Amino acid sequence: MKKKVLMLKHINVEGGGTIEDYLLSNGWEIDRRELQDGGEIPLKLPYDAILILGGPMNVYEEDRYPFLRDEDRLIKDAIKKEIPTLGICLGAQLIAKAAGAKVTKNKIKEIGWYKVNLTEAGKKDPVFKGIGENFDVFQWHGDTFGIPEQGTLLTTAELCTNQALKVGKNIYGLQFHMEVTEDMIYKWIDTYDEELNSLKGVIDVEKIRKDTKAKFTPYKDRALTFCKNFFQDL
Repeated sequence: MKKKVLMLKHINVEGGGTIEDYLLSNGWEIDRRELQDGGEIPLKLPYDAILILGGPMNVYEEDRYPFLRDEDRLIKDAIKKEIPTLGICLGAQLIAKAAGAKVTKNKIKEIGWYKVNLTEAGKKDPVFKGIGENFDVFQWHGDTFGIPEQGTLLTTAELCTNQALKVGKNIYGLQFHMEVTEDMIYKWIDTYDEELNSLKGVIDVEKIRKDTKAKFTPYKDRALTFCKNFFQDL
């Protein structure tokens, strides 16, 4: 019997990328809910895992994006039932909020390639096994999450302190985009051009392109290692 994952997608350009490729190549069935196109959040959770992707909305914009309220309910249920869950960027912020932490504006927007460092807890956590104590990640966010009372900080960085968290034994949130493919990065540059234009002099788009060419192959290898660590034994 195939293992089944619920994938919550908030906007067309922010898909499952490398993580989705891993799941499909390893025989997982994906129940993909396209929330931006009216896809519904399930009331029941007959899944082996949940994947919550990124998006440009803020976690508190529930009146504008009603599905965020439904996601909050779903995440709280997943935490209670200990269903393995992975949130990326907005997904991580939603996990933190559902677990009782605040999501606020970060001091700067992180867009491009940055280093993150494992905390002592992160060094011991099985999802980061074989990835290294510090490594390059791709970022695209303006908000940051707090660490809830029952949460653990797993990775940190200079410009945004809280980069990965764990709630309970199997609910994880990554502020950075472990799922990105090279094509996704270039598509985001085109899609979010207004945001980038507003940050001229702060964010160097050509540097992002060059860094992507240089860093993507080892990044993809780390992403696949992370996927194996997270999904293989579920």
